[in-house]
Amino acid sequence: MNSIELSERDIREMLDREGARINSPQFIEADPVQFPRQYDTRQDIELAALLSATIAWGNRKMICADCAKMLRLMEGRPYQFVMDQAYEDLPDENIHRTFFVDNLRHYLRGFRLIFKRYGSLEGLARHIGIAGHEMPAWKLVEGMNEIIREANGGMADSRCLPQNLKTTALKRVNMALRWLVRDDGIVDIGIWKVLKPSQLFIPLDVHVGNTSRDLGLLTRRQDDRRAVEELTAALRRFRPDDPTFYDYALFGLGIEGKKS
Repeated sequence: MNSIELSERDIREMLDREGARINSPQFIEADPVQFPRQYDTRQDIELAALLSATIAWGNRKMICADCAKMLRLMEGRPYQFVMDQAYEDLPDENIHRTFFVDNLRHYLRGFRLIFKRYGSLEGLARHIGIAGHEMPAWKLVEGMNEIIREANGGMADSRCLPQNLKTTALKRVNMALRWLVRDDGIVDIGIWKVLKPSQLFIPLDVHVGNTSRDLGLLTRRQDDRRAVEELTAALRRFRPDDPTFYDYALFGLGIEGKKS
């Protein structure tokens, strides 16, 4: 997209239109959201959501192929696989780009401890009070990182979750939370009740960021935490109860603009 001048009303109407077009069942088949949607139990959905989102960078076709490979490694039953500690017997191999089985093993040790203590990832989220925090995703990752380190003898792994919470945009975790919290019955799954859609923050990637700057919704040049706060605040003016609905429109316009 080229830089354009539109009124705020024009921008909202365009984003509403594009969001409704892209937020459709057809979106699912080419997006990693398809993987948590394959499961019925809470813990399986949470695992598939967080793990699929964790490797969601790069080419979408490759992302989906590698998500499928990762879940095959977990024998298609991620929760039972984790609780059985079957990850300790996985052979070392690459899963997606710079994410390897060793990173997956590190992550799953943390998930096992979360499930043992809190029953589910949402249980942890409730326990640490993310609903009352102004930045719920960042509070959740802070709590997850603490438990993951504990489960791995004090060792952290930035391939699992970001460690620099003061600056990271948390794009992949915010995307997983959109899947888990939004509940419009179309693409997102909406099994979590600990948060409302109004508390979500935009999953900011390069396409969403560039499109938002072209539209005048974002002035910050870096795709970081401050940019997420600025953009989400702008989108809340349009839909205070559901700002991340516009992720569909901004992502779609960015991808289509890149192709044109």
